[in-house]
Formats: sequence, structure tokens, C-alpha cells
Amino acid sequence: MSEQAAAVAGGVVGGILLLVLIGIAVYLCWKKAHRKASYEELTGPTLPVWQETDVAQLSSIPPQKARSRSVPFVVPPKFHRQTWANIINGEHIQEDSDPCVTPAYGPRSSFHSLAGSYLIGAINPDLYRFPEDKSETEFPEGNIGRLWFSVQYEQESERLLVSLIKARKLQPPSSSCNPLVKIYLLPDERRYLQSKIKRKNLNPQFDENFVFQISSNALHQRTLKFCVYHVDKQKKHVLLGQVTFPLKNEILSGDGKIVVWRDLEADNQELPSEHGDLQFSLSYNSYLGRLTVVMLRARGLKFQKEKHVIGVFVRVSLMNHNQIIKTKRTNTVTGSPDPLFNETFSFKAEQLDLDTTSLSLSVLQEAEGDETYLLGCVVVGPYMYTRGKELEHWNEMISKPKELVKSWHALSLSS
Repeated sequence: MSEQAAAVAGGVVGGILLLVLIGIAVYLCWKKAHRKASYEELTGPTLPVWQETDVAQLSSIPPQKARSRSVPFVVPPKFHRQTWANIINGEHIQEDSDPCVTPAYGPRSSFHSLAGSYLIGAINPDLYRFPEDKSETEFPEGNIGRLWFSVQYEQESERLLVSLIKARKLQPPSSSCNPLVKIYLLPDERRYLQSKIKRKNLNPQFDENFVFQISSNALHQRTLKFCVYHVDKQKKHVLLGQVTFPLKNEILSGDGKIVVWRDLEADNQELPSEHGDLQFSLSYNSYLGRLTVVMLRARGLKFQKEKHVIGVFVRVSLMNHNQIIKTKRTNTVTGSPDPLFNETFSFKAEQLDLDTTSLSLSVLQEAEGDETYLLGCVVVGPYMYTRGKELEHWNEMISKPKELVKSWHALSLSS
């Protein structure tokens, strides 16, 4: 009997649970249907319009009740697939029939203006363009030409590789131009390498390679010099301009090739002075305490005509308090009023002694019977001994350590 009572009780409880589940399901379905009915779907881009009476009613409702009222919710219109049309400049715009209209943004909205020109995910080619090379189009006023070349130094073979690339906007003395380039490795101006002649061309393309053999220790003391000439009908070389390029370790470190361009400079040589001029370079290494003199050339020398001229040489003396410390001389160059020396001398000079140190350079004529005659001399040094150009040359040497500073100096018969 008890078993039957338990079965009946279980059936009643199961029936009650089933009725509860059915009631919950019906309630949820009703709530879902009621929520869908409260939405209003728009068929176009029209936004709801508020009437003045609605605003007045809302303003009259107390805050507590206003919070409980539901805010009208509008379902946005269905967007159809957008169609795009191509225009001439490659941009894309929407057609007028597209229901989705891009809003008009102000001038500050650069993002939307960019998005209106290119699709999202597309590449803007303007961002990947290299800067425009204006070296062949922009020339300063009074420019007499421009030269392109490259320099590379091979450490293992100790070779200096020079590539002559091109020249542009040359200014010849006549209507036609037959350009030719000579390349020097200063201070040696007796030897040079020469390009081919380009006939009737103001903008020649050379593309020629040259090699100089030079040790790495002497490389930073050398300077490349490019002289651009016009070859006339009589095969005479007329200088159009020149370029100097000092070689420094910080520039030629590594085996990479350096491509540079330089504007041509005119060779503005002044007329020789009364007794001639002497050109030389000075360099000072404070770490080693070494003073270097590179004797380059002389011009306009006035020889003793009553004596037979064998040659000419330069004597270089290191002075301290007007006392000769060390004297060196160049080789004798055969009798020419414009001799080339290209010899280097080095003197020991401590940095603390530079204020009382000077250099005396004398040009002497060598005649028969081992006789010598003074043609002129020049002294360079600090303010204690010199003025003018000689003082400027000395101060520039001090301000540019380890760099060769070149200058012309007028000779004088008074030491």
C-alpha cells in the first residue's frame, strides 16, 4: 500500500514540474514576441523627428518616472552591397544610387579624406616614393658646371678606386665643348690619370674607372683633384673648372663606395708677386707632436740672369725663438721659373712650443761652382713672428689638426 502511495506522489510532483517548465517556455516566447513588436524598422536613412509636444511632456515628467520610461530605439536601415566606380586618377568613389552616403567632414578630418581616396587595406604609392633627385635640375646662380664621381678604397690591396661618372651644365669658351678630365692625387701633380674626350657635349657621360696605388697610412694626407678641360681645334686644353676632394679616414672607413657630386670651381690664380710665390701645405698632429710641410710648387721666380742657372730648390728651417732647430731641403729642380717639388718634410714640435715655433722657407737658385743665390723667402708662424696671410695659414693649421692646409705665399728678399 505504501508503494502505491509513493508512486502516486511521484507522478503528482512530476506533473507539477512539467507544468512549471511549460509555463516558463510560454512566458519566454511571449516576451520575445512582445520585444520584437516594440522595434520599428526603417526602410530609409530617415531619422526620428521629435515633436515639440513630446519634448514638453518629457520635461514635465519627474526624474524618477522619466528614468523608468523606455527610450525609443530605432533599427538602422539595411545596407545593400556597395558598388564602386573607377575614375581616371585611380581613386574609387560611391555611385549616387548607393543608399549609404559618406558624410561630409571638415577640413581637419584628414583620415576620412584619405579613406575617401583609397580603399581600406589598399597601398598609397605616395608613401613609398623616393625623394626627387634635383642635383641635375637645380643649379645655383653663376654655376660653371657640376661633376659626379665615386671613391672606394680597398684595404687589402691598398688601391684607391675612382669612378668618373658624369658632368653637367659645362660652360665652354665657345659654342661647342669637347670635355676632358684629368685626375690628380695631391700633393703629386706631376702624375695624373686622364679620361677620354667627349666630342661636342655639354653634359658628358664618362663612366670610366681609375686606380691609384696608395698606402692606408698616407691616404688621409692625400687629396683628389679633378680638372675639367675643353680641348679646342688646336688641341689646346682650356680649364673649365676644378674639384678638390680631401681623403679622410672617417669618410673611407670600410670597403663601401661613396658617390658624391661637387660644383666646379674656377682656378682664380692671382698674378705672381714681384719676387714670385711659393705654394705649400701645413699639417700638425698634436698626438704625435709632428709638424708636416708639403712643398708643392713655385711660380714667377726671378733668376740671377748673369749666372748660369742649374736649378732651384727650397730650404725649410724649423725655428724656435729665432734659433734654427732643424733644416731640410728639396731636390734641385731644373731651371724653370715655375718648378714643381711635391716633397714632404716632418719636424718634431711639441704642442707647448708652438707659440714660439715658426717655419722659414727659402727659395734658392743653384749656379755653377756650387754657388747659391737667394730668390726669396717666407716665414709662417704664430703672432709673435708673422702677420697677414702667413699668420692666417698657421692658425688654420692649428684649428684643423691632422688636415693638410694649402696656401700660396708671396716671396720676399728680407727674412
